[in-house]
Amino acid sequence: MENKLFNVKNLSLWYGENKALNDINMEIEANKITAFIGPSGCGKSTFLRVLNRMNDLIDGVKIEGAVDFNGKDIFNDVDIMNLRQEIGMVFQKANPFPMSIYDNVAYGPRLFKKYKKAEMNDIVERALRQASLWDEIKDRLTTNGLALSGGQQQRLCLARTLATNPQVILMDEPTSALDPISTSRIEELMIDLKKDYSIVIVTHNMQQASRISDTTSFFMIDQSRCGFLVETGDTKDIFFKPRDKRTEDYISGKFG
Repeated sequence: MENKLFNVKNLSLWYGENKALNDINMEIEANKITAFIGPSGCGKSTFLRVLNRMNDLIDGVKIEGAVDFNGKDIFNDVDIMNLRQEIGMVFQKANPFPMSIYDNVAYGPRLFKKYKKAEMNDIVERALRQASLWDEIKDRLTTNGLALSGGQQQRLCLARTLATNPQVILMDEPTSALDPISTSRIEELMIDLKKDYSIVIVTHNMQQASRISDTTSFFMIDQSRCGFLVETGDTKDIFFKPRDKRTEDYISGKFG
């Protein structure tokens, strides 16, 4: 695969005694939108959190296998703070910090470096412009981020992620709590941002996956409630020419 960003090999994950992911093998390309689809509970979000080691924050998690990011083993060869700077995350529910819009966006960069005021102003403006929010809030940067609408809050969280200049943006159902207009804005942003970033999104909305993603990975769950990968491929192939009958059944609505 050209332009390979992640190479996941034989990855399995347990929460305590419960196996949640079984033997995942996948490659993810740079500057593409990769969508994870599948029924609830099949491990999509768990696997997404593997990619920037967010599962490290959960007690009792055990992982076997390897994840290479830019050719380096994320479990052994990289600093976790640097990894999370390179691989940002936007969650299902908008989670602005209870501070000003400006300080929300500046929070990440300040963790890594001391900036002059003018430099920080530029970083904040750039990130808010990239998140298509600047024109709406440029005159109220001191307003608490929690005062924004739901769609604006999610774009603020995206700006906060972009401010650290990541290489990858992970998005865990980022539009599931938004109205159709706000959803459309986020989708347009993702398509625009893939010129400069690699995006991996978990979505329950198959229409969304078919609209915006370049590659789609379909996950299922077995009888023991353990998630596994059925197939990965070009989005058009997954939706119109899947190799596996289970993928065809899921996309046609026979289960899930």
